Amino acid sequence: LSLGKEYGKADARWLYFDPTIVSLEILTVVLDGFLALFLIYAIVKDKYYRHFIQITLCVCELYGDWMTFFPEWLIGSPNLDTDNWFYFWVYLVFFNGVWVLIPGLLLWQSWVELRRMHHKGTNVGKKLW
Repeated sequence: LSLGKEYGKADARWLYFDPTIVSLEILTVVLDGFLALFLIYAIVKDKYYRHFIQITLCVCELYGDWMTFFPEWLIGSPNLDTDNWFYFWVYLVFFNGVWVLIPGLLLWQSWVELRRMHHKGTNVGKKLW
């Protein structure tokens, strides 16, 4: 049983050629995949541009999440199984929530680090908040 077919029980757009889903997944694989590899390199090598790449990747992911679900919500979610407790809460809310939570936390991490770097040495002893 493929993951796409299993997830398709909760979101039927994964069972047929939905142009929005397919185009977002192509963008995710190509652009986000490249950015993820570039981010790993930047983290391992402690590159100055690490947080720029991290912010860019996180915003791309959050945009993809938005474009995956918001158009569907606007038309009343006809492709989403919101009646089945398991499919709704586990497949749709939990699994997709991970794709919102992790980029959100990484955006927060980058914001804190960029703020720290900006204030480093200029406001000794001043609270960051």
